[in-house]
Amino acid sequence: MTATLYAYAFLDEFVLLYPVYALLFADSGLSVGQISSLFVLWSLTGVLLEVPSGAWADAVSRRLLLWIGPLLGAAGFALWVLVPSYWAFAAGFVLWGARGALGSGALEALVYEELDRVGAADRYAHVMGRAHAVGQVAVMSAMGLAGPVFAAGGYPAVGAASVLACLLCAATATRFPEHRTPAAESEDGWAATLRAGLAEVHRDRRVLGALLLVPAVTAVWGALDEYTSLLVRETGVPDAAVPYLLMVIWAGVTVGSLLSGRAERLGGTGLAALLAGAALALAAGALTERPAGVVLVALAFGGFQLATVLADVRLQQRIEGTGRATVTSVASLGTELVTIAVYGVYGVLGSSFAHGTVFAVCAVPYLVTALAVARRRRERGGRE
Repeated sequence: MTATLYAYAFLDEFVLLYPVYALLFADSGLSVGQISSLFVLWSLTGVLLEVPSGAWADAVSRRLLLWIGPLLGAAGFALWVLVPSYWAFAAGFVLWGARGALGSGALEALVYEELDRVGAADRYAHVMGRAHAVGQVAVMSAMGLAGPVFAAGGYPAVGAASVLACLLCAATATRFPEHRTPAAESEDGWAATLRAGLAEVHRDRRVLGALLLVPAVTAVWGALDEYTSLLVRETGVPDAAVPYLLMVIWAGVTVGSLLSGRAERLGGTGLAALLAGAALALAAGALTERPAGVVLVALAFGGFQLATVLADVRLQQRIEGTGRATVTSVASLGTELVTIAVYGVYGVLGSSFAHGTVFAVCAVPYLVTALAVARRRRERGGRE
């Protein structure tokens, strides 16, 4: 299964349109306001579909959703390059948002339960950490290849490559093993799985706490990633050098993923220290306004990525019922909502302050989360 997972993770992120799609929108005549509205539409699609799709994954086949999702992404990317216009871009973002919602929750639940079936649930952090790392390598590879492919064939070429990656991703998903009885065959289907997943969150405070930790750790740095190119440009480097410094940041994220297996045993105190250290590194690196500060930002993002994987591990370990994908999707819904809020805050602050200052301000929620984790650790008398 792990070979299939790693291939899926690579193809899922190997999209050559990623580094240039904003340029496609601008070159098609869209204003900054219109482009921002597309990002909001993208996030709202995830908000609306996240939990229902998780319940669907529990009710039917998780593997089914994992291969349908990339097909939707392929359709969206094809629309962008074949009929570039605001409404085509909007439709593409809806399809892309649906793709993300279908995979979110379903992938984590499938991997955890397949590992648990063979008595290897304790390897979940190691396996998912490597999968994240593979995906990040795919992002960096796409950044590196997008330039020459774009120079050779323009937007149609990078679009065709992106569609092909999605189709291969869908084909790879059909190879996932799935040894479970869908709830739709044993209960009353989707509604039952949704109720079961939400009930587990309601009755078990440990599940609720682990669920809330996911958006607290994931959302802010995930939103900041959209603005890293602006932060890097603010250091004074030429535009041609921006992609290379972005690759430094993504290298940090990749290292964070690879450390997940070794760091799985970090207790609450260790996780709190990790979050606090990453927050301080983010603030210090952003405020330097120098290219060297990007190294600290990369270190911070690596810490946040490590904490993101560990938060997912804690959640999966605490879920005991049949609604695993549903509960995981509720956590992802929280992440989407907080991400939208961060976009709004960044938009307000970014119009008055330098990007480095805004990044430093956005480090504060991580210090608050670190204090909350450490306090909860003390209240539980050192027990996890």
